[in-house]
This record gives sequence, C-alpha cells and structure tokens, in this order.
Amino acid sequence: MPTAAPTPGSTLLNPTNHALVMIDFQSQMAFATKSIDPVLLRANASLVANAARIFKVPTILTTVAEKSFSGPMFDEIKQAFPGQKMLDRTSMNTWEDKAVIAEVNRIAKPQLVLSGLWTSVCIVGPALSALEQGFEIYVIADACGDVSSEAHERAMERMIQQGARPMTSLQYLLELQRDWARAETYEATTGLAKQYGAYGIGVTYAKTMFGASEGH
Repeated sequence: MPTAAPTPGSTLLNPTNHALVMIDFQSQMAFATKSIDPVLLRANASLVANAARIFKVPTILTTVAEKSFSGPMFDEIKQAFPGQKMLDRTSMNTWEDKAVIAEVNRIAKPQLVLSGLWTSVCIVGPALSALEQGFEIYVIADACGDVSSEAHERAMERMIQQGARPMTSLQYLLELQRDWARAETYEATTGLAKQYGAYGIGVTYAKTMFGASEGH
C-alpha cells in the first residue's frame, strides 16, 4: 500500500520546470484554420502567453516565412512579450531550425509545452522530434488549430500515441498557480481567467455578489 504525501506529481507543470514554445500564430495560418473558431483561438493563445508572462516561464516565439508569406504573429502574443525576438524559420518542423534548437538548449528545460498552427504539421513535427530526443512534451490542444477538425484530432492522437500529454489553455494557467494561497500571482491569475476564460465568469460573479475568493 503506497503512502500518500501532500506533494505534487512530477508530471505536473510548474513555472520553473518547463519552457513554452508558441509556433506560427500568424495571419496566413489562421485564415485556413477551421478546427476552432478564430476568435476563440486568439483568446486561448493570449491566455497561454499571458500565463507564461505572469509566471515568468521561458518562452520561445517562432514564425515561418513571416515576411514572404505567413505574416506577423498575433498581436496578443507579441504584447505579452514586448521586445522579444521572433525566430523566423523556413522549415515547417520547428525542431529542424538551428536557431530554435540553440534557444531550447540555452533554456535547458526537460519539459516543453507546445501550442500553435497547424497541429498536424507545425506541432506534430517538433513534438515527435523532441520526444525522440528525450524531452517530455505537453500540447495545449485548444491553443492549436488545423485546416479541419479531422486534421487536428488525428494529429493530437498521433502525438498522444508517442507520449505527448494533452492539456487546455485554462488548465495551463491553473496548473501554474495550483494553490490560491500563492498571493504573489493570485490577482494576476484570477484577472486573466476573468478576461479570457469561461471560468472567469463565475469568479466575477462571486467577487461582485459575495466578495468571495478562491482562498476562502
């Protein structure tokens, strides 16, 4: 019989054990995305980016053919990381880009969280490549999109079969916070949830009507 202890599991994310990679959230890629509503996609991407900002998670922002074809990264993401350089690539597989890999090695985290467009190409490529090289991979499913629901779902299944761990954008934020007693990030976390998450509607109601908070 195992003995229970009040400690988190090793596969749970925290602000210091992983890096976030946001891939090709660009105009041209979004135009053809059909598996998720583009407004919801932008909200989820912003939720993820700002969660990383609040918890100071090292983040890599990468684009593909920004000037010649795909266009700029979503403003919501750029605003969360003001002044950060976009690593522009020619390769569809982010993991084959030397500048991106140099940044992965500089950050040196064993767990990588991926989000971006499109799931079946620009997320599958780095996910499977990184898994083969010994990294633990998490994919934020609702902050990814593809040209069809079929393409997105088959891509998620393929990555999960190889060991990737799926999650959602709100789950990412709340897993980083994890304890409402962490006062230093409490207001920022609940504020972000109120702004972008359906969960935040309940937070707003409870605070307005009853003065309630998650820690009480």
